[in-house]
Amino acid sequence: MEMTDCPMTGSQTLMSRARQLASPVLAAVAFVSSLAFTAQAVAQNPGAMAIIPRPPQIAASSYILLDAVTGKVIVEENADVQLPPASLTKIMTAYIAEVEIDNGNMSLDDEVHISEKAWRTQGSKMFVDVNSNVRVEDLLRGIIIQSGNDASVAMAEHLAGSEDAFADMMNQHAQRLGMTNTFFMNASGLDTEERYNIMSARDLATLARATILEHPTHYALYSEKEFTYNGIRQPNRNTLLFRDRNIDGMKTGWTTAAGYCLVASGERDGMRLISVVMGTASEDARATESQKLMTYGFRYFETAKLYSAGDVLSTAKVWSGKENSVELGMTEDLVATIPRGQAGELQATLNIDETIRAPIEQGQVLGTVEVKLGEDTIYQGNVAAVQAVERAGLLKRLIDFLTMFFANLFS
Repeated sequence: MEMTDCPMTGSQTLMSRARQLASPVLAAVAFVSSLAFTAQAVAQNPGAMAIIPRPPQIAASSYILLDAVTGKVIVEENADVQLPPASLTKIMTAYIAEVEIDNGNMSLDDEVHISEKAWRTQGSKMFVDVNSNVRVEDLLRGIIIQSGNDASVAMAEHLAGSEDAFADMMNQHAQRLGMTNTFFMNASGLDTEERYNIMSARDLATLARATILEHPTHYALYSEKEFTYNGIRQPNRNTLLFRDRNIDGMKTGWTTAAGYCLVASGERDGMRLISVVMGTASEDARATESQKLMTYGFRYFETAKLYSAGDVLSTAKVWSGKENSVELGMTEDLVATIPRGQAGELQATLNIDETIRAPIEQGQVLGTVEVKLGEDTIYQGNVAAVQAVERAGLLKRLIDFLTMFFANLFS
């Protein structure tokens, strides 16, 4: 099977190329078609190819920057090293609460009883009263905005009966999300000899991405700049919310062992980025280093939507069917993270099954598409039948069989 790469250009239409390729003698030969950009993708990338500088130097023990939509990592350093996450742990505590709410197992208006253990928890506090009842929504704000250790323990006890049982839930969710360098011992991130959480920058980015994509209505809490409870007003510790209008989350952390840490997320020009820095030297440093990553990502990269799910890319010959051809389309949106100004350098390979016989179901996978930028593969996905094709009658099937037989005989 011979395959060639073709530039993705706006000048060549999909259908004209398809007519060249879908000839009746194309019985048992897979074909490769060039794919045209959508007009939107071309419009976003005018002019000469941009020059992408080296990533900035980041003063942190570990860091990562990725595109929240595509999951593409733009910059990373020591991203799989296991480190204490401090209060970044609370992103998982809040995430589990969000899962329970969206699954209908808990309501924002439910009241949570505050145990003596939760009330006595040291470190940053929401300042809940012992034996009081607090609404789940307030408790979430206490966890996310005020970084309350007391609120985190109270939520853990409410959802799992005890903080130890909740830690088991946290580890199960981490495993489900593919967070392979994470282990939780508590719900708050407090470091003690007995309860010492570990996470990696990549795992934190994975968790942040799940929070943003799976529970977007709850993510809005991360952008709130202050919260007052029990008459005590506390500002959000994420100072990037106050100095960069593109940033709308997420969470800070600090302990002696962890240093100053920050998971940040923001959106600009249709691109959402997530950055994680761990082990920086100060509160200002974690914000400064995070902003370096964000600025680099927004300035030199973009999230380009090349095709939408269902867009027709080409047509293919169908044998033994009531119809002689079938339209092939995307099974999902084709969205890619690319350097700005390099859309014209993309190359796509459309590889169709050698022989396509009816019956064909709508949505049946009939080939693949691969998009490359230079030597890097930036997308691989399936193409599928846009419509169903029923099996033909006996005479048509016999004619197609003989046509295929002689085509293969003399090829």
